[in-house]
Amino acid sequence: MNIFRLFGDLAHLASIFILIQKIQKTRSCRGISFKTQALYALVFMTRYIDLLFRWVSVYNFVMKVFFISSSCYILYLMKYRFRPTHDPSIDTFKIEYLLGPSFFLSLIFNYAFEPSEILWTFSIYLESVAIFPQLFMLQRTGEAETITTHYLAALGLYRALYLPNWIYRYFTEDVVDPIAVTAGLVQTGLYLDFFYVYFTKVLHGQKFELPA
Repeated sequence: MNIFRLFGDLAHLASIFILIQKIQKTRSCRGISFKTQALYALVFMTRYIDLLFRWVSVYNFVMKVFFISSSCYILYLMKYRFRPTHDPSIDTFKIEYLLGPSFFLSLIFNYAFEPSEILWTFSIYLESVAIFPQLFMLQRTGEAETITTHYLAALGLYRALYLPNWIYRYFTEDVVDPIAVTAGLVQTGLYLDFFYVYFTKVLHGQKFELPA
């Protein structure tokens, strides 16, 4: 554990708390992609399958359980409690275009051809593109509530902080994870346009609107 990993995890936690607060406070999931949230739930459940047979630490255990349970809770809120506020007509990105390639890549590029390792690799590839349906919704609507942009910013910051974490681990532990680094770069790159609008508009008190 290093400071970049710690702050990355805290940013990830913050993004989830912001999202849950947004849904419960406004009693609405407007502007949130159910498909992206479903993909994240799948990411956590496939990545943390090792909870069934491997113990690392209390911190590791608590974080894994939290990410799985919170993602399922968000799906419950969107699917049942506040379902009328979700508009599936704008949440139309075809997730099979993400699931298929992620699974295919996990079968080819992995560190060991074993079920748990393939599932872990699949989760890494899938997480790198899971935000696509959400960004697609933003592109279609052209705008977003401020609290929704804060959620996305925290989520993007989480992944961005993992970049210096990998650099730090390379120089201090001589550890390199090509799969995670490549996927992380792809995921961070997807946020670049969003972050530009976020920093130039939202943080200056303006409404989040994408350029026409």
